[in-house]
Amino acid sequence: MQNVGCLVDSTRCTGCRGCMVACKQWNELPAEKTQFFGGEGYQNPKDLSGDTYMYMSYHEFEDPGSKQLKWVFGRHACMHCLDPGCVSACPVGALVKTPEGPVTYDAGLCLGCRYCMLACPWDIPKFEWSKALPEICKCTLCADRIAEGLAPACMKACPTGALLFGERDQLLAEARKRMKDSPGKYNNHIYGENEAGGTSLLYISDVPFSKLKLPEPKDVGTVPRPHLTAGAMSVIPAVIVGLSAILGGTYAIARRRGEVEKEAAATGGDQS
Repeated sequence: MQNVGCLVDSTRCTGCRGCMVACKQWNELPAEKTQFFGGEGYQNPKDLSGDTYMYMSYHEFEDPGSKQLKWVFGRHACMHCLDPGCVSACPVGALVKTPEGPVTYDAGLCLGCRYCMLACPWDIPKFEWSKALPEICKCTLCADRIAEGLAPACMKACPTGALLFGERDQLLAEARKRMKDSPGKYNNHIYGENEAGGTSLLYISDVPFSKLKLPEPKDVGTVPRPHLTAGAMSVIPAVIVGLSAILGGTYAIARRRGEVEKEAAATGGDQS
């Protein structure tokens, strides 16, 4: 299978949040106690979290032509970069870019270093701060469903065709077709085609992408994030080894001290 992804057409989105519900259902995520986020219309919740892998942002926008206000909606979840910064930043391989396209996460390997959070230009990975054994949480593009030949849950649930699942090359072709068939309707740009080296999530819109709460293309750039972090990440293995040695030595000393104390207690404190 070639690299798959999703085409998000904001002009077809009605803000129904069906995709959010489907994501919660499939990933068995609990509900969050939230409220409408002030300053952002009906957006709810405010951001991604350990219990929310995607959300819709709501924005009022004045149409330059008609001067009328209209609603626009942005979909926010992992972009599944072709060359992900989060994967390159992870020193233990807890994040992996699969051949099919999804970026997946293995909690069993995670150190909790949170370098992936710093490496993501879209601020997607979130940390479970409130849990004793926290994990990194993010959308996996329903890699388990894709492995079974199914579309991701959010895309399956979309009632208006705003989310289209398929191979990335075909999605790019469809985006160009829609733009050609409706002159003047869309921005002359496919968001994600080249941003950060390209992503599996692609967006077309009739409003500036900043109105969808996405970083401007010029701010993201076209250079894959691993190219920007390679220098810093090259020293991480040495740091990990050094830290492991320090922790191992500390543990050995503490363990030996405990054994000595037990021996002293067993002999009534007589060390002679």
